[in-house]
Amino acid sequence: MVKRVAIIGAGVSGLTSIKCCLDEGLEPTCFERSDDIGGLWRFTANVEDGRPSVYKSMVSNTCKEMSAFTDFPYPEDFPVFVSNSQVLEYLRMYAKHFGLLKHIQFKTRVISVRKCPDFSATGQWAIVTESNGKQESSVFDAVMVCIGYLSDPSLPLESFPGIETFQGEYFHSRYYKHPDVFEGKRVLVIGMGNSGVDIAIEASHVAKKVMISTGRGAWVISRVFDNGYPWDMVFLTRFMNVIRNSLPGPITTWLVAHRTSQWFDHANYGLIPKDRDVIREPVLNDDLPGCIITGKITIKPSLKEIKENSVVFQNSPMEEPVDVIVFATGYKFSFPFLEESVVKVEKKQASLYKYIFPPHLEKPTLAVVGLIKPFGAVMPVVEIQARWVTRVFKGLCQLPPVSTMVEEINETKKNKIRWFGLSYDEILKTDCLVYIDELASLIGTKPNVLALLFKDPVLAMKIFFGPCTAYQYRLTGPGKWDGARNAILTQWDRTVKPTRTRVVEEPPNFCFNLLKLISLFALFAAIFLGFK
Repeated sequence: MVKRVAIIGAGVSGLTSIKCCLDEGLEPTCFERSDDIGGLWRFTANVEDGRPSVYKSMVSNTCKEMSAFTDFPYPEDFPVFVSNSQVLEYLRMYAKHFGLLKHIQFKTRVISVRKCPDFSATGQWAIVTESNGKQESSVFDAVMVCIGYLSDPSLPLESFPGIETFQGEYFHSRYYKHPDVFEGKRVLVIGMGNSGVDIAIEASHVAKKVMISTGRGAWVISRVFDNGYPWDMVFLTRFMNVIRNSLPGPITTWLVAHRTSQWFDHANYGLIPKDRDVIREPVLNDDLPGCIITGKITIKPSLKEIKENSVVFQNSPMEEPVDVIVFATGYKFSFPFLEESVVKVEKKQASLYKYIFPPHLEKPTLAVVGLIKPFGAVMPVVEIQARWVTRVFKGLCQLPPVSTMVEEINETKKNKIRWFGLSYDEILKTDCLVYIDELASLIGTKPNVLALLFKDPVLAMKIFFGPCTAYQYRLTGPGKWDGARNAILTQWDRTVKPTRTRVVEEPPNFCFNLLKLISLFALFAAIFLGFK
């Protein structure tokens, strides 16, 4: 029977895994190689080996209500989109509230995780850790790997002819911390993800010239969506998701493109995606169109060649002088402490059932939490993963036969264009609402909107037509939270409070009041005539 659980990493995934273990009566021990919690969200002036790195100005791309854990809302006075330091503050509050810190061993690196000799009977793991230069071996009943995928930069220099002759400075976006490095220089950012665009925007304030090179392009959306509300609270609703996933793929992608281009015409700005049959992660940035239209940033095609002090782009004979190149070319991931027979990584993917469980283990006592790129906030996704994992460990939820898991994994790897709904350009990318609902159904925590419609119609309408916040998954089933209903009903209050800092009383609207009076008169007239 599983009792002692080893958790590797004390970032977002690791912290919620500790809590989920405690909720199920398990005994977690978390190994964190650094001296603090937070993972990606903890800024350090220097890049630390083996852990994610973040620049000081980074702001979350998902709003606080959509990013909150299922039973712990953000403070109402936090801004709608929080900075990395505020996310870290939230994680500290979460850890303190649920008593998580006492289960973490800091400055402890995991060297190896190996099956015990009697694994087929016990499912146990032998874990070797190192702290203060000393190694120690311990046996655990189960393991949760929570190291993420943003520590090992992908820097394919062989794909950029001439880089060895370049006399300027170049580095991966992982090593960016502050725009001072670009002062008065001509800067080229290669890659059009969120980090690359953020760095280009910051560089544009101090650099002589800034260019972004992209072969694929990207949809760019603002954090500020309809009527000034957060993009994800408007876009990620059950109602909208039903519509998107019920329409043929080409229509769905056309609607997304049409909605995105209402802000500005992406073709005119050199941003329109090359392959519009699949959805790339959109770039969340409020400043990019303004920087392009004012000439602070220029969008360029793929690189053809790098020279000593300049570059040549595809379909252009001209050389562009460049002093600094930033490679925003993403990350690769691995599990160096695991044997390949347990989890094998190839072509930026791992064979994991539901992105979590290796299918061939005799006992399902090892899980990977957080190796996924949801179209939406990460925190609710990794939390539902951890809730399911701990219940599988306890035997309260069962995995299907190995053949079923392998078949699903292989089908996922094909990453086919879907007939209906959205298709994504990477295997790790997924529809967060569909994925969370899928795992919640396995746990027994997915809200039944139809049943709620008769029992609590106000709540049912909020759940279906309103933003799909994570509190919904604490309304019923294991881990039910009494505050879930109120958290859902007050989510918009917490959203507008930090922005409504100057409230002006609206003057009476004569036309509106007259219209209400006429409507009331028409209603009485209809009732009178109906009974006449």
